[in-house]
Amino acid sequence: MDFGMASAGEACGVFGMYDLNGGNVAQTIYYGLYALQHRGQESAGIAVTDTSNRDDKVFAHKDLGRVNEVFNADNLAALKGNLGVGHVRYSTAGASTRENSQPLVLAYLKGTLMLAHNGNLVNAPTLRRELAMSGAIFQTTTDTETIAYHIARERVKSRSVQEATVRALRKVQGSYSLVIASPRKLIGARDPWGFRPLVIGKIDNAYIITSETCALETIDAEFVRDVLPGEVVTIFHNGRIESNMELALPDDKVARCIFEYIYFCRPDTTFDGMSVTQSRIIAGKLLAKIHPVDADLVVGVPESGNMAAVGYSMASGIPYGIAFTKNTYVGRTFIKPQQSSRIQSVKVKLNVLRDVVKGKRLVIIDDSIVRGTTSNQIVTMLKEAGAAEVHMRVSSPPFCHPCYFGIDIPNRDMLIAHNRSVEEICKLIGADSLGYLPIDCLHEMAGGREICTACFSGDYPIAPPTEDIRGEYLK
Repeated sequence: MDFGMASAGEACGVFGMYDLNGGNVAQTIYYGLYALQHRGQESAGIAVTDTSNRDDKVFAHKDLGRVNEVFNADNLAALKGNLGVGHVRYSTAGASTRENSQPLVLAYLKGTLMLAHNGNLVNAPTLRRELAMSGAIFQTTTDTETIAYHIARERVKSRSVQEATVRALRKVQGSYSLVIASPRKLIGARDPWGFRPLVIGKIDNAYIITSETCALETIDAEFVRDVLPGEVVTIFHNGRIESNMELALPDDKVARCIFEYIYFCRPDTTFDGMSVTQSRIIAGKLLAKIHPVDADLVVGVPESGNMAAVGYSMASGIPYGIAFTKNTYVGRTFIKPQQSSRIQSVKVKLNVLRDVVKGKRLVIIDDSIVRGTTSNQIVTMLKEAGAAEVHMRVSSPPFCHPCYFGIDIPNRDMLIAHNRSVEEICKLIGADSLGYLPIDCLHEMAGGREICTACFSGDYPIAPPTEDIRGEYLK
């Protein structure tokens, strides 16, 4: 993934758990968040409550840093409760501060809410101004607080928190996968377009709602089903699951984020019934047919380029190899908050295996090129290690448009493909040839599912915002 820029990323992973037998859930949530660490590395948090007590007391701990940096045995032991919500964050809206870390815990007239959000609201500034004009005082700069306030306000005039959630979400435009815990209910909500994944799982007599199936497998939980686009699900103390589909759109309006398949999901995740590994292999096979090249070895840029490289090898007959050794203790380069840090981390993260590449004609597969900084460095590293040729193949189309739905892709001026031809990009990154996956192949990559391709096509399923909390989406 070449996200060589000062601001790029994806908005978070969520994990909620309700142990109907009354067991503590914090440690299991911790391991679930660990499995979702790839979705955000700026902050982590867990909030829990004990449903056997009537005081609705919430125990919470959150801070900047990764899961294993934020939590230890002592602060996990202090989180006593059988109902809880966890979150890992990368900021697409709102500054990277401790105050903006999640879950958000809100005390209001009807009790407490614990809320974690993955996504981005395009009408957040308007909703926020409306709340401020009526006297709301904000503690964060996140979309999540806006959602929480609206749920709290609707709850006062609703029969239940799940009804209040549906009523609040009618006002929202944009992407959201939400996990909400009220005093004795666990709620999951997915936006009508289905941008972000959300799944239901079960382990013994405990229910889980989380971002990806890989988090379920980490804790040996059973996959129950996906939360459907536009669905609000409520899990009660007796194990009953209630489904509300009032927010749902027709199937042809669903717009799953294609970048979940291309990059964001872990390869062992299944997103709406499609194996992410298989999706990436399909992309690699298509690349080999559309952009063949005479070469000695196919290699992937770890980790998200590896499965597409396997697919390219399978379709082309060119042997698959490993050209890089990766320091697994270094996070995804695009998540680094400063460009200077990102440049330094490329060589810290990846080293070339000189004996493998020396004298070889290489096909190198990456999932995307955004600004081009990382791609240029990787091509340079391979050639300095003795590669005879480096042919770059990309398992997505050129990025030409910003995203407003939870992927922090910047304005067009920062995108290498904006107003440049493939030949010009190839020259800038220093490759011998360059080939992208055509946009009309993306539906095949997603197994025929309805998807959002706006970052490639400019065809947005929702009208883009005219303003943003950070003022970065105006171009």
